[in-house]
Amino acid sequence: MLKNKRFKKRFTDEDGDPLSVVVNLFDVAMVFAVALMVSMVMHLNMTEIFSKEDFTIVKNPGKDNMEIITKEGKKINRYSPSSEQSQDKSKGKRVGIAYELENGEIIYVPE
Repeated sequence: MLKNKRFKKRFTDEDGDPLSVVVNLFDVAMVFAVALMVSMVMHLNMTEIFSKEDFTIVKNPGKDNMEIITKEGKKINRYSPSSEQSQDKSKGKRVGIAYELENGEIIYVPE
């Protein structure tokens, strides 16, 4: 009889509630998720996204999968030349060559 009273008292207290462990696990999981996101941003060197300054990032310059990411105020724009060309469906042709001289002057030579 004495054992039943101890057993009932232990689970009627708030400290002995087995569901309180689940709440604590949820809190730990949320902290872990935020820490994981912050470490991923730091690893990818994308800390500029959180600054208030405007910026432009060019990913994979000169390749087919090149992307240009710009931030203007609170708006972030993403431009991918290959996807824009496929949506436009207009074709172009080469009309000339541009050369930049050592003094910064640019000369255009039509073909």
